[in-house]
Amino acid sequence: MCGIAGIMMRNGRPPQAGAIARLLAALAHRGPDGQGQVVRDNVALLQTRLAIIDLATGDQPMFTPSGTALVANGEIYNNPELRGAMTNTPFVTRSDCEVPLFLYEAQGVGFAERLRGMFAIAIHDRAARRLVLARDPFGIKPLYYCATDAAFAFASEPHALIAAGFGRADINPTARNEVLQLKFSTGAATIFPGINRVLPGETLVIEDGVIVARRHHTALPAGGPTAPGTTGQLETALLDSVSVHLQSDVPYGLFLSGGIDSASVLALMRRATGQRIHAITCGWADGAGIDETAEAARLAASMGADCYRVEMGPADFWNLAPRIAAAIDDPTADAAVLPTWMLGRAARAQGLKVALCGEGADELFGGYSRYRKRRPPLSWISRKPRSSGVFGNPAALAGWRDGIDTLEAAAAPDRSPVQAAQAIDIAEWLPNDLLTKLDRCLMAHGVEGRTPFLDPVVANFAFRLPDAQKIGWRFGKVVLRDWLAKAFPEAGAYARKKGFKPPVGAWMQARSDEIATLVAAQPGIAACLPASLVRASFAEAAAKSQPAWSLLFYALWHSHHVIGIPADGDIAATLADAGRAG
Repeated sequence: MCGIAGIMMRNGRPPQAGAIARLLAALAHRGPDGQGQVVRDNVALLQTRLAIIDLATGDQPMFTPSGTALVANGEIYNNPELRGAMTNTPFVTRSDCEVPLFLYEAQGVGFAERLRGMFAIAIHDRAARRLVLARDPFGIKPLYYCATDAAFAFASEPHALIAAGFGRADINPTARNEVLQLKFSTGAATIFPGINRVLPGETLVIEDGVIVARRHHTALPAGGPTAPGTTGQLETALLDSVSVHLQSDVPYGLFLSGGIDSASVLALMRRATGQRIHAITCGWADGAGIDETAEAARLAASMGADCYRVEMGPADFWNLAPRIAAAIDDPTADAAVLPTWMLGRAARAQGLKVALCGEGADELFGGYSRYRKRRPPLSWISRKPRSSGVFGNPAALAGWRDGIDTLEAAAAPDRSPVQAAQAIDIAEWLPNDLLTKLDRCLMAHGVEGRTPFLDPVVANFAFRLPDAQKIGWRFGKVVLRDWLAKAFPEAGAYARKKGFKPPVGAWMQARSDEIATLVAAQPGIAACLPASLVRASFAEAAAKSQPAWSLLFYALWHSHHVIGIPADGDIAATLADAGRAG
């Protein structure tokens, strides 16, 4: 796990030392264990390292004898199998990131399709005078790029490209409208004009600073629902995935809620290791909101695991929200960024550098109510998912659904409506909301998050299950619940989903008049929404928290990433400074 960046100049000159230094400084939090770089010809490859595997010899960049170089962020879980098959290859480290380098030399730009893991990879093929970028099919690891008249540059986070002078902190209004309405933005274009995402599963080939080829490897198997699967087959797939996700040379743990997804991972970790698992759970002060930490502690105890509880209260909210918004440079207005950031900080304090979690189970196994509405008879009377945004459909936020509309129109005809909805979530909601949240909140503390549900072995089993094995009349994730009921009866497999939501509505309501005034005056909000809508949203925050939180998060995000307000004050001070600066 690391931060990576690089530059390919278009004029044949070497990249400037100042730009290299600014990229490394901007990504230092992603790699507190060291830095590496190579500058040759018109190309620079850079890495900041968080050492997880091969602590002694795994420094980057890595090179082949012929001079091809690599920097990578991520983990390759089928590294042992690939190494075993690559006889007579002159490996010089135990690092899992060395395999893609030699695989590229052997197989060319299709190399990433052989990899099982989470990764963002950059390769400089000096002989071919080209740069190759690749991202894992689920988009677990981030990668961004921008092209100017002078250079092509890439980095693990967009703010690094801005800091190095390759991008500008301007606003793409369509992406902004998506963030406010959907909680995330879709597609390749980010909220910063000119800065783009390497899409999940995409490989880019760049020559002389220009993208000359693209390949795409999907995370999901093709085709519609097939024959039912068994809980035994599910267990085999899950245990295989959890086992490979436990590869680590440093201490690891688990983020545990009271829900079935993390409970499943807990049971599988215990079975795979036979060891006592270290779990961390997050709850709310003063009994506010839905707090599942007592249930998490009970589940941990029944599995012989330790469970550390971290607590978030209103003081944490008011003081830390600006810092958390500053960490999410590719914005997602998902309130779960708050507890996820707290979990990352607690993991680091507990001496953990790796944490497993349950992200992806809802998307692959059909956990959301919007999937249930895609099955008859509900599909006959229900609107399509996300037909209305957080603020309804105001003219001021026009274009917010264009990306989703495009995906819906391109849905594969042989997939069921449930599969089509899942595929859209896996292509957009998952990488651009949930996984961005996980990556930034944990990397802010130098912690690696791992997601064993997001694995090709699991996806190949789950995605083509009959809809009825995903969506029942009362519950989603039917087959996962059926397996958990046998494997871990104490987990309450058929309990209703509660969600991992902090009580932000109550916290905002306590100071709603003050904060509404400050948010309405914040330049990023004032540029797109009327003060009357802002005041109405905060007046209803306790009953309906998302509109107020979307406004507050975006105001804090814009204050830091666009205006440049430091994130060291509380919410009120940050917004007041932004209002004066605007």
